[in-house]
Amino acid sequence: MFPFDVTQNRQPKTQYPIFASNGIVATSQYLAAQAGLSMLERGGNAIDAAVATAIALTVVEPTSNGIGGDAFAIVLFDGQLYGLNSSGYAPENLSAEVLKRDGLKEIPRYGPIPVTVPGAPSAWKALHRRFGRLPFETLFQPAVDYAQNGYPVSILTGKGWEKACQTYRRQSDSSLFKEWFRIFAPSGRAPHPGERWGSGDHAETLKELAQTGTESFYTGRLSHEIVRCVRAFGGYLEASDLANFRPEWVEPLRVDFRGYTVWELPPNGQGIVALIALGLLERLPLESFSVAQRTHFSIEAVKHAFQIALEKIGEPRSMPDDPRFYLDKGSLDEGSKHLSLGSVSDPADASQPGGTVYLCTADRSGNMVSYIQSNYMGFGSGLVVPGTGIALHNRGCNFSLQSGHPNCLRGKHRPYHTIIPGFLSRGNEWVGPFGVMGGFMQPQGHTQLLLKLLLEKEQPMDALNAPRWQWMKGRSVTFEEPCDAGVLKELTGMGHQIETVPSSALFGRGQVIWRTAYADGAPPVYCGGTDGRSDGCVAAY
Repeated sequence: MFPFDVTQNRQPKTQYPIFASNGIVATSQYLAAQAGLSMLERGGNAIDAAVATAIALTVVEPTSNGIGGDAFAIVLFDGQLYGLNSSGYAPENLSAEVLKRDGLKEIPRYGPIPVTVPGAPSAWKALHRRFGRLPFETLFQPAVDYAQNGYPVSILTGKGWEKACQTYRRQSDSSLFKEWFRIFAPSGRAPHPGERWGSGDHAETLKELAQTGTESFYTGRLSHEIVRCVRAFGGYLEASDLANFRPEWVEPLRVDFRGYTVWELPPNGQGIVALIALGLLERLPLESFSVAQRTHFSIEAVKHAFQIALEKIGEPRSMPDDPRFYLDKGSLDEGSKHLSLGSVSDPADASQPGGTVYLCTADRSGNMVSYIQSNYMGFGSGLVVPGTGIALHNRGCNFSLQSGHPNCLRGKHRPYHTIIPGFLSRGNEWVGPFGVMGGFMQPQGHTQLLLKLLLEKEQPMDALNAPRWQWMKGRSVTFEEPCDAGVLKELTGMGHQIETVPSSALFGRGQVIWRTAYADGAPPVYCGGTDGRSDGCVAAY
Protein backbone atom coordinates (compact mmCIF):
# COMPACT_ATOMS: atom_id res chain seq x y z
CA MET A 1 0.00 0.00 0.00
CA PHE A 2 0.99 3.64 -0.31
CA PRO A 3 2.63 5.28 2.73
CA PHE A 4 0.22 8.23 2.57
CA ASP A 5 -3.54 8.66 2.79
CA VAL A 6 -4.67 8.93 -0.81
CA THR A 7 -8.07 10.24 0.31
CA GLN A 8 -6.53 13.38 1.77
CA ASN A 9 -7.02 16.66 -0.06
CA ARG A 10 -5.35 19.34 2.06
CA GLN A 11 -4.57 21.94 -0.58
CA PRO A 12 -7.35 24.18 -1.95
CA LYS A 13 -8.54 23.10 -5.41
CA THR A 14 -6.14 20.16 -5.41
CA GLN A 15 -7.22 17.00 -7.21
CA TYR A 16 -6.95 13.56 -5.74
CA PRO A 17 -4.11 11.46 -7.18
CA ILE A 18 -4.58 9.39 -10.34
CA PHE A 19 -4.15 5.59 -10.32
CA ALA A 20 -3.21 3.20 -13.13
CA SER A 21 -1.61 -0.18 -13.78
CA ASN A 22 -1.15 -0.37 -17.55
CA GLY A 23 0.69 2.91 -17.90
CA ILE A 24 0.85 6.51 -16.76
CA VAL A 25 2.29 9.78 -18.05
CA ALA A 26 2.59 13.00 -16.02
CA THR A 27 3.78 16.25 -17.51
CA SER A 28 3.19 19.99 -17.64
CA GLN A 29 0.92 20.07 -20.71
CA TYR A 30 -2.07 17.81 -21.28
CA LEU A 31 -1.74 17.34 -25.05
CA ALA A 32 1.83 16.13 -24.57
CA ALA A 33 0.68 13.74 -21.85
CA GLN A 34 -1.85 12.27 -24.28
CA ALA A 35 0.89 11.90 -26.89
CA GLY A 36 2.93 9.80 -24.48
CA LEU A 37 -0.06 7.75 -23.40
CA SER A 38 -0.86 6.92 -27.02
CA MET A 39 2.53 5.20 -27.29
CA LEU A 40 1.70 2.99 -24.30
CA GLU A 41 -1.66 2.15 -25.85
CA ARG A 42 0.13 1.10 -29.05
CA GLY A 43 2.26 -1.36 -27.11
CA GLY A 44 5.23 0.89 -26.46
CA ASN A 45 7.07 1.05 -23.16
CA ALA A 46 7.75 3.87 -20.70
CA ILE A 47 10.76 5.02 -22.72
CA ASP A 48 8.74 5.29 -25.93
CA ALA A 49 6.14 7.27 -24.00
CA ALA A 50 8.75 9.60 -22.52
CA VAL A 51 10.39 10.36 -25.85
CA ALA A 52 7.06 10.96 -27.59
CA THR A 53 5.98 13.26 -24.77
CA ALA A 54 9.27 15.17 -24.92
CA ILE A 55 8.98 15.66 -28.68
CA ALA A 56 5.37 16.80 -28.37
CA LEU A 57 6.32 19.31 -25.68
CA THR A 58 8.56 21.13 -28.18
CA VAL A 59 5.35 21.98 -30.05
CA VAL A 60 2.67 22.41 -27.39
CA GLU A 61 4.82 24.13 -24.75
CA PRO A 62 7.49 25.98 -26.76
CA THR A 63 7.63 28.62 -24.03
CA SER A 64 9.79 26.31 -21.91
CA ASN A 65 11.61 23.93 -24.25
CA GLY A 66 12.34 23.15 -27.86
CA ILE A 67 14.25 21.13 -30.42
CA GLY A 68 17.22 23.42 -29.76
CA GLY A 69 17.51 22.67 -26.05
CA ASP A 70 19.16 20.19 -23.66
CA ALA A 71 17.85 17.12 -21.83
CA PHE A 72 18.63 14.80 -18.91
CA ALA A 73 17.00 11.51 -17.94
CA ILE A 74 16.97 8.84 -15.26
CA VAL A 75 15.62 5.55 -16.60
CA LEU A 76 14.55 2.45 -14.71
CA PHE A 77 14.60 -0.44 -17.18
CA ASP A 78 14.38 -4.11 -16.28
CA GLY A 79 15.12 -3.26 -12.66
CA GLN A 80 18.31 -1.28 -13.31
CA LEU A 81 18.76 2.50 -13.04
CA TYR A 82 20.51 4.47 -15.80
CA GLY A 83 21.41 8.15 -16.09
CA LEU A 84 21.70 10.19 -19.29
CA ASN A 85 23.33 13.62 -19.55
CA SER A 86 22.53 15.13 -22.94
CA SER A 87 23.59 18.69 -22.22
CA GLY A 88 25.73 20.35 -24.84
CA TYR A 89 29.13 21.98 -24.57
CA ALA A 90 30.41 25.40 -25.59
CA PRO A 91 31.84 25.81 -29.10
CA GLU A 92 35.45 24.65 -29.28
CA ASN A 93 36.70 28.10 -30.27
CA LEU A 94 34.86 29.99 -27.52
CA SER A 95 36.33 30.78 -24.10
CA ALA A 96 36.22 33.37 -21.36
CA GLU A 97 39.41 34.87 -22.77
CA VAL A 98 37.81 35.30 -26.19
CA LEU A 99 34.82 37.16 -24.74
CA LYS A 100 37.02 39.36 -22.56
CA ARG A 101 39.12 40.18 -25.62
CA ASP A 102 35.89 41.20 -27.35
CA GLY A 103 35.14 43.57 -24.48
CA LEU A 104 32.44 41.54 -22.74
CA LYS A 105 32.32 41.51 -18.94
CA GLU A 106 29.48 39.01 -18.72
CA ILE A 107 27.84 36.44 -20.98
CA PRO A 108 24.76 37.84 -22.73
CA ARG A 109 21.40 36.20 -22.12
CA TYR A 110 20.27 36.51 -25.72
CA GLY A 111 21.81 36.18 -29.15
CA PRO A 112 24.47 33.77 -30.46
CA ILE A 113 27.05 33.85 -27.65
CA PRO A 114 25.14 31.74 -25.05
CA VAL A 115 24.16 29.10 -27.64
CA THR A 116 25.81 25.80 -26.72
CA VAL A 117 25.36 22.57 -28.68
CA PRO A 118 21.72 21.47 -28.20
CA GLY A 119 21.49 17.95 -26.77
CA ALA A 120 17.75 17.19 -26.76
CA PRO A 121 17.46 15.48 -30.18
CA SER A 122 20.45 13.31 -29.33
CA ALA A 123 18.77 12.33 -26.05
CA TRP A 124 15.65 11.15 -27.90
CA LYS A 125 17.71 8.92 -30.16
CA ALA A 126 19.98 7.60 -27.40
CA LEU A 127 17.03 6.63 -25.19
CA HIS A 128 15.18 4.98 -28.05
CA ARG A 129 18.25 3.12 -29.32
CA ARG A 130 18.95 1.60 -25.92
CA PHE A 131 15.46 0.99 -24.56
CA GLY A 132 12.74 1.77 -27.10
CA ARG A 133 10.25 -0.70 -28.54
CA LEU A 134 8.23 1.17 -31.17
CA PRO A 135 9.72 2.48 -34.44
CA PHE A 136 11.51 5.78 -33.87
CA GLU A 137 9.40 7.63 -36.44
CA THR A 138 6.23 6.61 -34.61
CA LEU A 139 7.30 8.65 -31.59
CA PHE A 140 7.17 11.83 -33.67
CA GLN A 141 3.65 11.40 -35.05
CA PRO A 142 1.66 13.27 -32.36
CA ALA A 143 4.10 16.19 -32.38
CA VAL A 144 4.05 16.41 -36.16
CA ASP A 145 0.24 16.42 -36.13
CA TYR A 146 0.13 19.21 -33.54
CA ALA A 147 2.67 21.30 -35.46
CA GLN A 148 1.16 20.71 -38.88
CA ASN A 149 -2.53 21.04 -38.05
CA GLY A 150 -2.31 23.39 -35.08
CA TYR A 151 -3.68 23.06 -31.56
CA PRO A 152 -5.35 25.38 -29.03
CA VAL A 153 -2.73 27.04 -26.83
CA SER A 154 -3.16 26.21 -23.13
CA ILE A 155 -3.67 28.85 -20.45
CA LEU A 156 -0.29 29.13 -18.73
CA THR A 157 1.63 28.45 -21.93
CA GLY A 158 -0.19 31.39 -23.48
CA LYS A 159 0.83 33.62 -20.58
CA GLY A 160 4.47 32.57 -20.93
CA TRP A 161 4.29 33.22 -24.67
CA GLU A 162 3.09 36.78 -24.12
CA LYS A 163 5.86 37.37 -21.56
CA ALA A 164 8.48 36.25 -24.10
CA CYS A 165 6.95 38.47 -26.76
CA GLN A 166 7.23 41.49 -24.49
CA THR A 167 10.80 40.59 -23.50
CA TYR A 168 12.02 40.31 -27.09
CA ARG A 169 10.32 43.57 -28.09
CA ARG A 170 12.37 45.35 -25.43
CA GLN A 171 15.72 44.15 -26.78
CA SER A 172 17.80 46.71 -28.65
CA ASP A 173 18.83 44.47 -31.58
CA SER A 174 15.51 43.55 -33.17
CA SER A 175 17.20 41.65 -36.01
CA LEU A 176 18.08 38.83 -33.59
CA PHE A 177 14.41 38.11 -33.02
CA LYS A 178 13.01 38.57 -36.54
CA GLU A 179 12.59 34.84 -37.17
CA TRP A 180 11.18 34.28 -33.69
CA PHE A 181 8.39 36.75 -34.42
CA ARG A 182 7.77 35.20 -37.83
CA ILE A 183 7.33 31.72 -36.35
CA PHE A 184 5.94 32.30 -32.87
CA ALA A 185 4.11 35.62 -33.27
CA PRO A 186 3.18 35.82 -36.97
CA SER A 187 0.39 38.33 -36.32
CA GLY A 188 2.71 40.50 -34.26
CA ARG A 189 1.56 39.14 -30.91
CA ALA A 190 1.61 35.93 -28.93
CA PRO A 191 -1.31 33.54 -29.49
CA HIS A 192 -4.00 33.88 -26.85
CA PRO A 193 -4.99 30.94 -24.63
CA GLY A 194 -7.45 28.83 -26.60
CA GLU A 195 -6.26 30.22 -29.94
CA ARG A 196 -4.88 27.72 -32.46
CA TRP A 197 -1.20 27.84 -33.33
CA GLY A 198 0.89 25.62 -35.53
CA SER A 199 4.13 25.75 -37.47
CA GLY A 200 4.73 24.09 -40.81
CA ASP A 201 8.46 24.72 -40.41
CA HIS A 202 8.47 22.93 -37.06
CA ALA A 203 6.51 20.01 -38.53
CA GLU A 204 8.92 19.59 -41.44
CA THR A 205 11.91 19.70 -39.09
CA LEU A 206 10.38 17.00 -36.89
CA LYS A 207 9.78 14.82 -39.96
CA GLU A 208 13.41 15.26 -40.99
CA LEU A 209 14.64 14.35 -37.51
CA ALA A 210 12.44 11.25 -37.49
CA GLN A 211 13.53 10.10 -40.93
CA THR A 212 17.25 10.62 -40.27
CA GLY A 213 17.30 9.38 -36.69
CA THR A 214 18.19 12.99 -35.66
CA GLU A 215 21.43 12.80 -37.71
CA SER A 216 20.38 15.78 -39.82
CA PHE A 217 20.57 17.92 -36.69
CA TYR A 218 24.21 17.05 -36.00
CA THR A 219 25.79 16.20 -39.36
CA GLY A 220 23.23 16.93 -42.08
CA ARG A 221 21.18 19.73 -43.56
CA LEU A 222 19.80 21.02 -40.27
CA SER A 223 23.26 21.24 -38.74
CA HIS A 224 24.41 23.49 -41.58
CA GLU A 225 21.38 25.74 -41.11
CA ILE A 226 22.03 25.98 -37.36
CA VAL A 227 25.68 26.91 -37.84
CA ARG A 228 24.82 29.42 -40.57
CA CYS A 229 22.31 31.12 -38.26
CA VAL A 230 24.63 31.36 -35.25
CA ARG A 231 27.62 32.51 -37.31
CA ALA A 232 25.53 35.14 -39.12
CA PHE A 233 24.94 36.89 -35.81
CA GLY A 234 28.55 36.69 -34.65
CA GLY A 235 28.54 33.38 -32.78
CA TYR A 236 31.29 30.77 -32.60
CA LEU A 237 29.46 27.50 -33.27
CA GLU A 238 31.09 25.31 -35.93
CA ALA A 239 29.85 22.26 -37.83
CA SER A 240 32.42 20.15 -35.97
CA ASP A 241 30.93 21.17 -32.62
CA LEU A 242 27.62 19.60 -33.61
CA ALA A 243 29.15 16.60 -35.38
CA ASN A 244 31.33 15.63 -32.42
CA PHE A 245 28.61 15.83 -29.77
CA ARG A 246 27.60 12.64 -27.95
CA PRO A 247 25.30 12.30 -24.94
CA GLU A 248 26.87 10.73 -21.86
CA TRP A 249 25.55 7.77 -19.89
CA VAL A 250 26.28 8.44 -16.22
CA GLU A 251 25.80 6.76 -12.86
CA PRO A 252 23.25 8.57 -10.67
CA LEU A 253 24.29 9.88 -7.26
CA ARG A 254 22.32 9.01 -4.14
CA VAL A 255 21.60 9.99 -0.56
CA ASP A 256 19.38 8.40 2.08
CA PHE A 257 16.52 10.31 3.65
CA ARG A 258 13.93 8.96 6.12
CA GLY A 259 14.16 5.37 4.95
CA TYR A 260 14.22 6.18 1.24
CA THR A 261 17.05 6.66 -1.25
CA VAL A 262 16.97 9.78 -3.39
CA TRP A 263 18.69 9.60 -6.78
CA GLU A 264 19.94 12.55 -8.85
CA LEU A 265 22.35 12.89 -11.77
CA PRO A 266 25.94 14.02 -11.14
CA PRO A 267 27.33 17.41 -12.27
CA ASN A 268 27.42 19.38 -14.48
CA GLY A 269 23.81 19.45 -13.22
CA GLN A 270 22.73 20.76 -9.83
CA GLY A 271 20.97 17.63 -8.57
CA ILE A 272 23.73 17.40 -5.99
CA VAL A 273 22.29 20.53 -4.32
CA ALA A 274 19.13 18.64 -3.40
CA LEU A 275 21.15 15.63 -2.25
CA ILE A 276 23.41 17.71 0.01
CA ALA A 277 20.42 19.54 1.50
CA LEU A 278 18.55 16.31 2.19
CA GLY A 279 21.70 14.69 3.57
CA LEU A 280 22.06 17.55 6.04
CA LEU A 281 18.38 17.42 7.03
CA GLU A 282 18.59 13.66 7.55
CA ARG A 283 20.90 14.40 10.48
CA LEU A 284 18.35 16.62 12.25
CA PRO A 285 15.33 15.63 14.40
CA LEU A 286 12.92 17.40 12.07
CA GLU A 287 9.86 15.65 13.49
CA SER A 288 10.38 17.39 16.84
CA PHE A 289 10.62 20.88 15.34
CA SER A 290 7.87 23.44 14.85
CA VAL A 291 6.87 24.30 11.28
CA ALA A 292 8.93 27.49 11.45
CA GLN A 293 11.98 25.68 12.81
CA ARG A 294 11.72 22.97 10.17
CA THR A 295 11.40 25.62 7.46
CA HIS A 296 14.41 27.51 8.84
CA PHE A 297 16.62 24.42 8.76
CA SER A 298 15.40 23.53 5.26
CA ILE A 299 16.27 27.00 3.98
CA GLU A 300 19.69 26.92 5.62
CA ALA A 301 20.42 23.42 4.29
CA VAL A 302 19.58 24.55 0.76
CA LYS A 303 21.76 27.65 1.13
CA HIS A 304 24.68 25.57 2.41
CA ALA A 305 24.29 23.19 -0.55
CA PHE A 306 24.15 26.06 -3.05
CA GLN A 307 27.26 27.61 -1.53
CA ILE A 308 29.16 24.42 -2.35
CA ALA A 309 27.59 24.07 -5.80
CA LEU A 310 28.20 27.63 -6.94
CA GLU A 311 31.87 27.35 -5.95
CA LYS A 312 32.59 23.81 -7.11
CA ILE A 313 30.21 22.66 -9.88
CA GLY A 314 30.97 22.86 -13.58
CA GLU A 315 32.29 20.54 -16.24
CA PRO A 316 33.18 17.42 -14.19
CA ARG A 317 36.75 17.24 -15.45
CA SER A 318 37.35 20.77 -14.15
CA MET A 319 35.88 20.19 -10.69
CA PRO A 320 38.35 20.03 -7.79
CA ASP A 321 36.71 17.01 -6.15
CA ASP A 322 34.73 13.91 -7.04
CA PRO A 323 31.07 14.91 -6.51
CA ARG A 324 30.63 11.98 -4.15
CA PHE A 325 32.99 13.70 -1.71
CA TYR A 326 30.26 16.24 -0.86
CA LEU A 327 27.83 13.40 -0.08
CA ASP A 328 30.04 11.23 2.09
CA LYS A 329 29.33 10.87 5.79
CA GLY A 330 32.17 13.11 6.91
CA SER A 331 31.20 16.01 4.66
CA LEU A 332 27.52 15.84 5.61
CA ASP A 333 28.28 15.44 9.32
CA GLU A 334 30.53 18.50 9.20
CA GLY A 335 28.03 20.52 7.18
CA SER A 336 25.19 19.81 9.58
CA LYS A 337 27.22 21.42 12.39
CA HIS A 338 26.83 24.77 10.63
CA LEU A 339 23.02 24.63 10.86
CA SER A 340 21.47 26.09 13.99
CA LEU A 341 18.37 28.00 15.09
CA GLY A 342 20.52 30.98 16.05
CA SER A 343 22.22 31.42 12.69
CA VAL A 344 21.05 32.66 9.28
CA SER A 345 23.69 32.44 6.55
CA ASP A 346 24.26 35.03 3.83
CA PRO A 347 25.70 33.17 0.80
CA ALA A 348 26.19 34.20 -2.82
CA ASP A 349 23.48 34.98 -5.34
CA ALA A 350 21.87 32.05 -7.21
CA SER A 351 19.26 33.98 -9.17
CA GLN A 352 18.43 33.27 -12.80
CA PRO A 353 15.00 32.75 -14.38
CA GLY A 354 14.08 29.28 -15.60
CA GLY A 355 12.11 27.78 -18.46
CA THR A 356 11.85 24.00 -18.50
CA VAL A 357 9.51 21.04 -18.99
CA TYR A 358 9.51 17.90 -16.87
CA LEU A 359 7.78 14.59 -17.53
CA CYS A 360 7.66 11.14 -16.00
CA THR A 361 6.28 7.89 -17.36
CA ALA A 362 5.72 4.28 -16.28
CA ASP A 363 4.51 1.10 -17.96
CA ARG A 364 2.89 -2.15 -16.84
CA SER A 365 6.29 -3.93 -16.77
CA GLY A 366 7.64 -1.59 -14.10
CA ASN A 367 9.86 0.51 -16.37
CA MET A 368 9.88 4.21 -15.45
CA VAL A 369 11.43 7.42 -16.77
CA SER A 370 12.26 10.74 -15.13
CA TYR A 371 12.99 13.22 -17.93
CA ILE A 372 13.64 16.95 -18.14
CA GLN A 373 14.16 19.21 -21.16
CA SER A 374 14.75 22.93 -21.50
CA ASN A 375 15.55 25.90 -23.72
CA TYR A 376 16.15 28.04 -20.59
CA MET A 377 14.59 31.41 -19.82
CA GLY A 378 11.55 30.58 -21.90
CA PHE A 379 12.41 30.29 -25.59
CA GLY A 380 16.14 30.50 -24.93
CA SER A 381 18.50 32.76 -26.88
CA GLY A 382 15.78 34.34 -29.02
CA LEU A 383 17.49 32.99 -32.14
CA VAL A 384 15.32 30.81 -34.36
CA VAL A 385 17.02 29.03 -37.26
CA PRO A 386 15.35 30.36 -40.43
CA GLY A 387 12.97 27.95 -42.13
CA THR A 388 13.18 25.30 -39.39
CA GLY A 389 11.22 26.49 -36.35
CA ILE A 390 14.23 25.55 -34.17
CA ALA A 391 14.52 27.95 -31.22
CA LEU A 392 18.10 27.76 -29.94
CA HIS A 393 18.68 27.67 -26.21
CA ASN A 394 20.93 30.01 -24.20
CA ARG A 395 22.35 27.59 -21.66
CA GLY A 396 25.83 29.06 -22.07
CA CYS A 397 24.85 32.12 -20.05
CA ASN A 398 25.30 29.95 -16.95
CA PHE A 399 29.07 29.83 -17.50
CA SER A 400 31.36 31.98 -15.39
CA LEU A 401 34.03 34.28 -16.82
CA GLN A 402 36.13 33.90 -13.65
CA SER A 403 39.49 32.37 -14.53
CA GLY A 404 40.19 29.14 -12.70
CA HIS A 405 36.59 28.55 -11.66
CA PRO A 406 35.30 25.01 -12.41
CA ASN A 407 32.44 26.63 -14.33
CA CYS A 408 34.63 29.01 -16.33
CA LEU A 409 33.71 29.19 -20.02
CA ARG A 410 35.97 26.92 -22.06
CA GLY A 411 35.57 25.26 -25.43
CA LYS A 412 34.05 21.76 -25.28
CA HIS A 413 33.06 22.30 -21.62
CA ARG A 414 29.48 22.06 -20.36
CA PRO A 415 28.07 24.77 -18.09
CA TYR A 416 26.55 24.50 -14.63
CA HIS A 417 23.12 23.15 -15.53
CA THR A 418 19.89 23.80 -13.66
CA ILE A 419 17.62 21.04 -15.00
CA ILE A 420 17.48 17.90 -12.87
CA PRO A 421 15.35 14.74 -12.97
CA GLY A 422 14.92 12.82 -9.71
CA PHE A 423 14.11 9.26 -8.68
CA LEU A 424 13.16 7.47 -5.46
CA SER A 425 13.72 3.98 -4.11
CA ARG A 426 13.18 2.25 -0.77
CA GLY A 427 15.35 -0.71 0.13
CA ASN A 428 15.26 -3.02 -2.88
CA GLU A 429 12.06 -1.49 -4.26
CA TRP A 430 11.92 1.23 -6.88
CA VAL A 431 9.35 3.87 -5.92
CA GLY A 432 9.33 6.23 -8.87
CA PRO A 433 10.31 9.41 -10.69
CA PHE A 434 9.77 13.00 -9.61
CA GLY A 435 10.83 16.47 -10.69
CA VAL A 436 10.22 20.17 -10.16
CA MET A 437 11.10 22.64 -12.93
CA GLY A 438 12.23 26.22 -12.57
CA GLY A 439 15.89 27.23 -12.91
CA PHE A 440 17.64 27.49 -9.54
CA MET A 441 14.32 26.70 -7.87
CA GLN A 442 14.66 23.08 -8.95
CA PRO A 443 16.77 21.60 -6.13
CA GLN A 444 14.78 23.72 -3.67
CA GLY A 445 11.61 22.27 -5.15
CA HIS A 446 12.99 18.73 -4.94
CA THR A 447 13.87 19.25 -1.29
CA GLN A 448 10.48 20.69 -0.34
CA LEU A 449 8.55 18.11 -2.35
CA LEU A 450 10.37 15.23 -0.68
CA LEU A 451 9.86 16.71 2.77
CA LYS A 452 6.13 16.72 2.03
CA LEU A 453 6.14 13.19 0.61
CA LEU A 454 8.56 11.42 2.93
CA LEU A 455 8.40 13.36 6.18
CA GLU A 456 4.83 14.65 6.25
CA LYS A 457 3.39 11.68 4.29
CA GLU A 458 1.30 13.84 1.98
CA GLN A 459 -0.20 12.31 -1.15
CA PRO A 460 1.46 13.44 -4.43
CA MET A 461 -1.17 15.98 -5.50
CA ASP A 462 -1.10 17.66 -2.08
CA ALA A 463 2.69 17.53 -1.87
CA LEU A 464 3.06 19.12 -5.31
CA ASN A 465 0.52 21.87 -4.72
CA ALA A 466 1.53 22.89 -1.20
CA PRO A 467 2.86 26.48 -0.97
CA ARG A 468 6.64 26.70 -1.40
CA TRP A 469 9.41 29.10 -0.55
CA GLN A 470 12.32 30.18 -2.72
CA TRP A 471 15.76 31.39 -1.73
CA MET A 472 17.84 33.23 -4.30
CA LYS A 473 20.09 35.70 -2.50
CA GLY A 474 21.51 36.44 0.94
CA ARG A 475 18.95 36.31 3.74
CA SER A 476 16.00 37.02 1.45
CA VAL A 477 13.38 34.29 1.09
CA THR A 478 10.20 34.58 -0.97
CA PHE A 479 7.14 32.69 0.25
CA GLU A 480 4.24 31.62 -1.90
CA GLU A 481 0.80 32.66 -0.73
CA PRO A 482 -1.19 31.58 1.20
CA CYS A 483 1.27 31.78 4.10
CA ASP A 484 0.96 31.21 7.84
CA ALA A 485 1.53 34.65 9.40
CA GLY A 486 2.75 33.11 12.65
CA VAL A 487 5.37 31.03 10.86
CA LEU A 488 6.59 34.04 8.88
CA LYS A 489 6.83 36.14 12.04
CA GLU A 490 8.91 33.45 13.73
CA LEU A 491 11.20 33.17 10.69
CA THR A 492 11.64 36.94 10.61
CA GLY A 493 12.65 36.81 14.25
CA MET A 494 15.33 34.27 13.36
CA GLY A 495 16.87 36.72 10.88
CA HIS A 496 15.27 35.80 7.56
CA GLN A 497 14.12 38.63 5.29
CA ILE A 498 10.65 37.56 4.17
CA GLU A 499 8.61 38.56 1.12
CA THR A 500 5.29 37.01 0.10
CA VAL A 501 3.95 36.82 -3.46
CA PRO A 502 0.95 35.16 -5.14
CA SER A 503 1.27 31.56 -6.29
CA SER A 504 2.93 31.17 -9.69
CA ALA A 505 5.38 29.10 -11.72
CA LEU A 506 8.12 31.12 -10.01
CA PHE A 507 8.00 28.36 -7.38
CA GLY A 508 8.47 25.56 -9.88
CA ARG A 509 6.13 23.10 -11.56
CA GLY A 510 6.38 19.43 -10.73
CA GLN A 511 5.20 15.90 -11.43
CA VAL A 512 5.37 12.64 -9.45
CA ILE A 513 4.73 8.96 -10.12
CA TRP A 514 4.69 6.64 -7.09
CA ARG A 515 4.71 2.89 -7.60
CA THR A 516 3.46 0.14 -5.34
CA ALA A 517 2.29 -3.45 -5.72
CA TYR A 518 -0.55 -5.09 -3.82
CA ALA A 519 0.67 -8.69 -4.17
CA ASP A 520 3.72 -10.60 -5.33
CA GLY A 521 3.67 -11.01 -9.07
CA ALA A 522 0.80 -8.57 -9.56
CA PRO A 523 1.20 -5.65 -11.97
CA PRO A 524 2.38 -2.48 -10.26
CA VAL A 525 -0.12 0.17 -9.24
CA TYR A 526 0.95 3.71 -9.99
CA CYS A 527 -0.16 6.87 -8.22
CA GLY A 528 0.40 10.04 -10.25
CA GLY A 529 0.41 13.71 -9.32
CA THR A 530 0.75 16.97 -11.21
CA ASP A 531 1.25 20.61 -10.29
CA GLY A 532 -1.48 23.23 -10.51
CA ARG A 533 1.14 25.88 -11.35
CA SER A 534 1.28 24.40 -14.87
CA ASP A 535 -1.16 23.20 -17.51
CA GLY A 536 -0.26 19.76 -16.19
CA CYS A 537 -2.01 16.45 -16.62
CA VAL A 538 -1.70 12.85 -15.47
CA ALA A 539 -2.78 10.61 -18.34
CA ALA A 540 -3.40 6.98 -17.43
CA TYR A 541 -4.97 3.73 -18.59
